[in-house]
Amino acid sequence: MKISEIMTKDVISLSVDDTVKHAIDLMKEYNIGSIPVNADGRIVGIVTDRDIILRCAAEGKDLKIEKVRNIMTSNPVVGDRNINGDDAARIMSERQIRRLPIISNNELVGIVSLGDLAVEPNLHEEARGALSEISIPCTHNI
Repeated sequence: MKISEIMTKDVISLSVDDTVKHAIDLMKEYNIGSIPVNADGRIVGIVTDRDIILRCAAEGKDLKIEKVRNIMTSNPVVGDRNINGDDAARIMSERQIRRLPIISNNELVGIVSLGDLAVEPNLHEEARGALSEISIPCTHNI
């Protein structure tokens, strides 16, 4: 099954010049945890609720003036709209990511989450494998 049949097609995005507060407002409004970030018509990053907590709030930065470009994860992993669900699950597993922006001609056309894969009957095992790989805990030097 092609990823374009599974992905969420109505995807919001941010500009690198948007504020973190704007990102938070969109996450709250749409009940989402990550938003792709665009510059010059292409995806240059992704900002997650975790980025906001660790790179902004925890450092005492002002959410109303801090720009998304300063806290986003740059050079995000993306998938082409022509890949299939198995390929998306493999990419997500290998890169340990839960969401994969989907592009066509370098433009954002959708996003697929681990949850999207999990609800597809023929992708249950791939989603389970991806979650298993993504959830491997890191070791801490305490």
